[in-house]
Amino acid sequence: MKRRSAPVRFSGAIRRGRRAGPLKRETLRPGMTVGLFGGSFDPVHAGHLHVAKVALKQLGLDRIWWIVSPQNPLKNHAPGAYEARLIRVEHIARQPCMVVSDIEHRTEIPTTADLIRVLKTRHPRVRFVWIMGADNLQQFHRWYRWRDIAKATAIAVIARPQNPVRARLSPAARAMAAHRITEIHSNILAKRDAPGWTYLTEPLHTEASSRLRDA
Repeated sequence: MKRRSAPVRFSGAIRRGRRAGPLKRETLRPGMTVGLFGGSFDPVHAGHLHVAKVALKQLGLDRIWWIVSPQNPLKNHAPGAYEARLIRVEHIARQPCMVVSDIEHRTEIPTTADLIRVLKTRHPRVRFVWIMGADNLQQFHRWYRWRDIAKATAIAVIARPQNPVRARLSPAARAMAAHRITEIHSNILAKRDAPGWTYLTEPLHTEASSRLRDA
């Protein structure tokens, strides 16, 4: 019988005056490969689902966590109400291997770097891959402790139609060039130690949150 690892627990995390407990859907088993797909999802759209589906297929992941963030400090507008965004993500991410998580919100973990550190400490026998669209790769060098993120976990970038050349020539892409895995070998990314990243190009999807907000 395989022994399940315990769900994520965070000492000191408080929710409504109580310690924040784990969610059953976040339970992981040793040996799993898990994609972490974080964002404000403001609003979530078919392009986000496309990114998740491509990552699952190309990387051969066991799970993909949609991590709905309270806010994105790099955006120049306040996000919509958190609960409404979470509900919309739950509506769109309905595949059995997809998990919608409010882990950043309920535990008050402030940054992606901190989240990855805690998850890797709690689940040392689970392989994590950070998932992002190519539009995020363009500004990845502006993320807090982005180099620590790149050293701690594998990264998969999924192509978006907005300025694909600029994304591949971004400061972070150039800094990580020596650790890039070609798309044809992307299925090994989740099974090897960091650092390592890949850029997945098929197929492109045009929908974007900014256009939906404007509409």
